[in-house]
Amino acid sequence: MSIRELTHFVGGKHVSGTSGRFADVFDPNTGEVQARVPLATRAEVENVIADAEIAQKEWASWNPQKRARVLMRFLQLAQDNMDELARLLSSEHGKTIPDAKGDIQRGLEVVEVALGAPHLLKGEFTESAGAGIDVYSMRQPLGVVAGITPFNFPAMIPLWKAAPALVSGNAFVLKPSERDPSVPLRLAELFLEAGLPAGVFNVVNGDKEAVDVLLDDPRVKALGFVGSTPIAQYIYETAAKNGKRAQCFGGAKNHAVIMPDADLDQVADALVGAAYGSAGERCMALSVAVPVGEETADRLVAKLRERIAELRIGTSFDEKADFGPLVTAAARDRVHGYIAKGVEEGAELVVDGRGFVLEGNEGGFFSGATLFDRVTTDMSIYKEEIFGPVLTVVRARDYEEALRLPSEHEYGNGVAIFTRDGDTARDFTTRVQVGMVGVNVPIPVPIAYYTFGGWKASGFGDLNQHGADAFRFYTKTKTVTQRWPSGVKEGDIEGAHVADTDHFVIPTMD
Repeated sequence: MSIRELTHFVGGKHVSGTSGRFADVFDPNTGEVQARVPLATRAEVENVIADAEIAQKEWASWNPQKRARVLMRFLQLAQDNMDELARLLSSEHGKTIPDAKGDIQRGLEVVEVALGAPHLLKGEFTESAGAGIDVYSMRQPLGVVAGITPFNFPAMIPLWKAAPALVSGNAFVLKPSERDPSVPLRLAELFLEAGLPAGVFNVVNGDKEAVDVLLDDPRVKALGFVGSTPIAQYIYETAAKNGKRAQCFGGAKNHAVIMPDADLDQVADALVGAAYGSAGERCMALSVAVPVGEETADRLVAKLRERIAELRIGTSFDEKADFGPLVTAAARDRVHGYIAKGVEEGAELVVDGRGFVLEGNEGGFFSGATLFDRVTTDMSIYKEEIFGPVLTVVRARDYEEALRLPSEHEYGNGVAIFTRDGDTARDFTTRVQVGMVGVNVPIPVPIAYYTFGGWKASGFGDLNQHGADAFRFYTKTKTVTQRWPSGVKEGDIEGAHVADTDHFVIPTMD
């Protein structure tokens, strides 16, 4: 197969890399290299930032409704090109076409919310806060902002970052994953076609060198990141040190507590989809099942074993496949390494996915579904994020123990409880120390007009992704206290202390 050479997207056009450094983009179905993506130099990233800074000034002068109309046209273009985008995403990531369309659609839902920018960007107004004094606030763009996004959602997370940033009047520099960069480049083309001024949305491909420029350059005012916890913490700390806003999301170890009264057929179906869908390469994948009581655990494991045997693993273009390959050979080998570690540490290996080979695609990065039982909290497969099609079962003696497991874990991204008892569900949602909670919902990703974000080592920063938090993150608030002098003398203004009647009136506290 011919190997494509990808580009950056700067100033409204594709730009070839000049560094001479490239990363391979694989076809995860076959294991073959299908493209090369350039890795930018410091100078290249600085040029992108300079271009964005110039373009942002004009874009910020557009009123919010006019900016929202650009996003409205982009939304339509993305929907019109859904099939093309999904195939492109699937070909580089390995998730199935339906999963790829879900990836894109969840990103577009945030674009839909961003269309409400004329309302969401409104400030506040108080008439007569003091005698003859009005106070109001306004939200203004930060300038140039950046997004550093992961391989597992190459459409959704860039759109989660870019849509509210752009409609708020910022210019956006996207540094996508080098593993599957083609969809972000195509999105840049669609933004331009929708009427976004050249230079307002840019894509620069790169590695740590590119990331460090975005962190160091004072023209970049804020960064959003999704990836592993060590890198999230590094980006957050470095950004804070450099006076930038940062919104960084890291790893996860999402639990599902299964109460004895739950419908176990429903639970087994939910767990199989949440644990193995998209080959487990989701930060909201349910990777730990916590059945309460031995009987519940025995029945659940038996049902899971049955359903795993029925799973179909195929190429990302197989319409009947439940999930496809992992993104790279390194990702697959990492998953298999964790499985070996689980066996070594004494977990009961119920189903081993390491031996799976897809006939005709022997070079692909496939792993079958794996199920562990009788996992304990001191094991690596419990403590660390595997990011693959591996589900672990940790048996809890009672509800209180089940509640403690996700609450005391290092990560706090998502959690779910399966029960028919409203009191139990209410107690769980109130007390569990995790950022996003599902009740009989296996993957509790909030809808786009709420915010998405985990706690503890899963999230760094005060504001979450999408929803109202996104508009707070990508704007700065300016508050104005105003008085228009009209010849009023100091003694004529009741309840106010006149500091200087020609300039300003400071209201008294009473």
